[in-house]
Amino acid sequence: MALPTNIHTLLSGNVVEWARIEFKESWKPEASLKTITAFANDLDNWGGGYIILGVEEENGIPKYPVKGLNLSEIDNIMKDLLNKCKLISPDYLPIVEPVDYDDHTKLIVIWCPGGVLRPYRSPADFSYDKGTAKHSKETVYWIRKMASTVRPSEQETTELFSLSNQIPFDDRICHKADMTDLNITLIKAYLKEIGSDLVNDVDKMDFNQLCMKMDISNSMPEYMKPKNVGLLFFSMEPEKYIPCTQIDIVEFPDGVGGDDIVETIFRGPLHQQLRDALRYIRNNVIKEKIVKHPDRAEADRFYNFPYAAIEESLANAVYHKAYDIREPIEVRVTREKIEILSFPGPDRSVTVDALKTFSVCARRYRNRRIGDYLKELHLTEGRNTGFGKILRALEKNGSPLPEFITDADHSYFVTRLFVKEGFDDVTEDESYLLSEKGDKKGDKKGLKKNDEILQRMDAVLLLISSKNDITIPEIMTSLDITKKQTEIAIKKLKETGRIQRKGESNGGHWEINNPQKSDE
Repeated sequence: MALPTNIHTLLSGNVVEWARIEFKESWKPEASLKTITAFANDLDNWGGGYIILGVEEENGIPKYPVKGLNLSEIDNIMKDLLNKCKLISPDYLPIVEPVDYDDHTKLIVIWCPGGVLRPYRSPADFSYDKGTAKHSKETVYWIRKMASTVRPSEQETTELFSLSNQIPFDDRICHKADMTDLNITLIKAYLKEIGSDLVNDVDKMDFNQLCMKMDISNSMPEYMKPKNVGLLFFSMEPEKYIPCTQIDIVEFPDGVGGDDIVETIFRGPLHQQLRDALRYIRNNVIKEKIVKHPDRAEADRFYNFPYAAIEESLANAVYHKAYDIREPIEVRVTREKIEILSFPGPDRSVTVDALKTFSVCARRYRNRRIGDYLKELHLTEGRNTGFGKILRALEKNGSPLPEFITDADHSYFVTRLFVKEGFDDVTEDESYLLSEKGDKKGDKKGLKKNDEILQRMDAVLLLISSKNDITIPEIMTSLDITKKQTEIAIKKLKETGRIQRKGESNGGHWEINNPQKSDE
């Protein structure tokens, strides 16, 4: 059976963090069994991890070319691995699969999800007698710290026991749902999108076996039930089983105190509602301004809110929301700011002061399984990179710094993004003010605006030539245009040297000069 991920994706480190992957040239129980145990204990709720046999490592990353395993040793490794995993207490068995790296290279991937019966322990050491590994009688707990497998400290052991029987919500089974509530079409689409070899076996595999293989159901044949993470991603209506699984976008065109409120609700599979909500924001909330300058070819382009910052902020809310709390994710949009509200707040390891200085490094993730799926779909990155990505996007757009807010009880979390300063001061006409020659790159919308401005300039010039003391109100009345449009046309005529003003504002007059010739 194939794994629900792609070996090349694993080796890239772009989806699964390096700290969650160990590379081994071959199977050695004294090195790998403790790591299997540590991943099963999953102290930080990372979602377990992977051991890849047949790959040399250098500084924690794979060394190329990939060495691979001898075909003749794979069967013996699989048998010994099964026997040695029986030494883990309580019972725990990882998912093990031989995979083809290419046509000539075989690897073994050991997938170790966080266990439901943690804490786990395994032999403290192994010795060898005539080439056979003998385990010690002493058994100990193992945890992952950074990218290493270590024995826990006394405090970490206490934490490990406090996590016993505390299965994260997304990894629990849903007793009020049935296996038929999982949609095979959604599952196939997901496997195809992430490039999993498992997609080739879907039509030949028993559906319950497929769900167990993907770890989106339990493994009790007499009482098969989907897990919450399976319903969140592979049910057409996850809100039937997990209420308030939705994103509400609430717009206030006239401000929070205004009478006009536009509410749009996004439901459905978690990744689809996230993508749909982001698409709506991109098409209906984000505005771009393009300011052309007569003295240089480059235009200034900027947005009221940079899309990358909103994308990361909303993906983080979907990742870290507690789905057992019956509250939706709410996106509140005004002209001045966007607020993304979710419940509850961040992990206790994230302090209020750290949020104010953007120096956040969460120790424990709330939804380890949801995070894995979002990362496979490239909707989020993990690794505590979210704040940095948001800050870089805002800086690039020239936007103000954001605010990340929670209370002393960590009961909610708000991401607040502010509109770019001065964005509303630039009118639509000004944003497309081009040189007389127009935009050579063929910006159709810009060219249309350019033509309108040039026509107004010619009309204003004609009025001035017939009456050199004409006033702005008279121009507005004669041409039926706004004051702003009149001022833009006059400003452009002045900048190109076509006209100049003589005398005071009251009692002065216009003089027409020879038009400024443009360089060909």
